[in-house]
Amino acid sequence: MTLVWLPDDDWAEHLNVPSGVRVDVWRGGQPLPDDVEQVAFYVPEYMGQPATLEVMGAMPGLQVVQTLTAGVDDALVHLPSGVTLCNAAGVHDASTAELAVGLTIASLRGFPGFLRAQDKGIWLHARHDALADCRVVLLGAGSVGRAIAARLAPFEVDLRIVASTAREGVHGPDELPGLLPTADVVILAIPYGPATHHLVDKPFLAALPDGALLVNVARGPVVDTEALLAELATGRLRAALDVTDPEPPPPDHALWHAPNVLITPHVGGDTSAFLPRAWRLLQQQLDRFAAGKPLANVVRAGREPIS
Repeated sequence: MTLVWLPDDDWAEHLNVPSGVRVDVWRGGQPLPDDVEQVAFYVPEYMGQPATLEVMGAMPGLQVVQTLTAGVDDALVHLPSGVTLCNAAGVHDASTAELAVGLTIASLRGFPGFLRAQDKGIWLHARHDALADCRVVLLGAGSVGRAIAARLAPFEVDLRIVASTAREGVHGPDELPGLLPTADVVILAIPYGPATHHLVDKPFLAALPDGALLVNVARGPVVDTEALLAELATGRLRAALDVTDPEPPPPDHALWHAPNVLITPHVGGDTSAFLPRAWRLLQQQLDRFAAGKPLANVVRAGREPIS
C-alpha cells in the first residue's frame, strides 16, 4: 500500500483515491507520525511553515513531492537526492494574472491614495494614468505570463513579452535593454533562480523612464530591494509588489513607508480558484503515479514512480 501525505483533512473528500494508495494528513507543527518513513508521495502545505519542507529529510521512502506552488526554489533546498519534484504550474495562473492586472490598474489609477482619503472623508478627485495606451513589458512567457498577456489584451496596451528564449511574439533577453526605456509598466512573472536573482537591479531600474511602474508577482529576490527603494525615495518610479525581499518585511522596514509603492501580502494565487484547480492537478498526478505513468509538471526528475 503506497502512502500519500496530504496537507489538509478535506482533501481526500475531493479525490478518488486510486487502488493501492492510502492517504493521510500531516501539517507542519504537528508531531511526526510513526509512518513518516513509509511516505512515498508528499504534498506539502501551501505557504506552510519551513518544517513542512524540512520533513522530507525524514522520509527515506519518498519518491515524489508535489508542491502547491509554481515556484519551487524553497522546496529544492530540502529535496532529497533521487526524489521527483513536481510544481503546481497552471493552478495559480488565473488568480495571479488577475492580481497582476489588478495591481497595475490600482497603482496607475491611484487607488491607494483614494483609500487613504476615504478614511479621512476627503473627496480626492484627480486625473491619473490609464492602462489603455500603456507600453507594457512583461517578463515571463510561462503559463502565468501567458495568462497575464491574455488578460491585458482587452485593455488596448502595447505589450512586449520577454523570455529567456526568443520566439514568435516573444523577445529574447538581449532585447530587454532596448525595451526598458520605452516601458510605462514592467510586470515580472518569471521563475526565481540564480539567473534571475536581482535581475531588476540598479541599472535595470535606471533604464526605465520617469514615472514607470514595476509590478512584481514573481518572487521577491528577483528585485534588488535597496535599488528599488532608492528609486522610490526620489519619487521617480512606482511599484506594486505582491512579493518582497525580505518577505514579509519587518515592521520597521523602509518598504512599508516608501512613496509610490503598493504592497499585497503574497496573495497572488491564494483565492477561491486555488483549491478546485489544486484538487484536479493532484487527482491527475495520483492517477499517473498509481499507474506508473510519467508525472506532469516535473521540475526535477528522480527515480521512476513505482506503481
